[in-house]
Amino acid sequence: MNPRDIIAKAWAITKKEGQLRRWGYSSALLETLLNTKLLIYQVWFLISYLEGNPIGFFADVEWLSARVSTGALVSIVGTFLLLIFIEWIFPHLAMGAIIGLGAKSYKKEEVKGGLVLALYNFFPIFAVHEMFFLGHLPTIITLSSLLLRYAEPMAPFGIFLLLVGFLFTNIFRFFLLFGEEAVVIRKKGIGDALSHSFKLVISYLGQVVFLLIVGFVISLRIFLNVVMIFLIPGVIIGAGFVFALFLDPLIAYGIAGILGLIILGFASYLFAYIEVFRQNIWTITYLELSKLKELDIIEA
Repeated sequence: MNPRDIIAKAWAITKKEGQLRRWGYSSALLETLLNTKLLIYQVWFLISYLEGNPIGFFADVEWLSARVSTGALVSIVGTFLLLIFIEWIFPHLAMGAIIGLGAKSYKKEEVKGGLVLALYNFFPIFAVHEMFFLGHLPTIITLSSLLLRYAEPMAPFGIFLLLVGFLFTNIFRFFLLFGEEAVVIRKKGIGDALSHSFKLVISYLGQVVFLLIVGFVISLRIFLNVVMIFLIPGVIIGAGFVFALFLDPLIAYGIAGILGLIILGFASYLFAYIEVFRQNIWTITYLELSKLKELDIIEA
């Protein structure tokens, strides 16, 4: 297995398969929307916390209820919650399609059936993902915010524990990184998939160069994701304040929102390429490693 060939093949598949990129773009767009909402809310809380009057968890609903009718409030909140649910669920769906379609392309099969792959692999992939929920920065920020709101005396210690959990969860996730591929490609159960992943990673841990290359790609994606998650709310809030100086506040924040959506669209397009490329690397690697004899088996 030549790491350079795997990287080249993964990028070729990323550029060639439009269906893969569409799944990746939809997933990246919805995931970025969700993270942006969470961060804007946390920025609002941080400002109020620094002013000495921290807002409650439902402060946005309280603010809205004083300005619209009950029917409008129910409609707005219901739509907002539905969007959050879709933004949370869809990336789990898309992962099955991205892995399966990437594997089909690598094996020279017809690249179709994305929806079937997404639906039939959703629950095991969802379970695998949620095992590592503490490994996501937005989750840590949200839980830290809740600690500062409702358990301030214990917040420093709680946040420390969350950071420790974040570190160990990502280390643990590294050894189980082939779990999703085993679920989609080999149709293994969750336990078997994670066990198989652990064995593959331990068996071929010595391939330092390959792991460093893949780690760089992952780090690049995470770094860009973090930068854009912080940049988009900053642009929206900053532009809203600037436009509000000489325009009606409603119009000002409407323009800022449109500007934020444009930036979000471009950012998600970039994320889609990086995420599909990264996932193709892992998919091809899993297919290649699975062809090798398992190191704990001497004679079949």
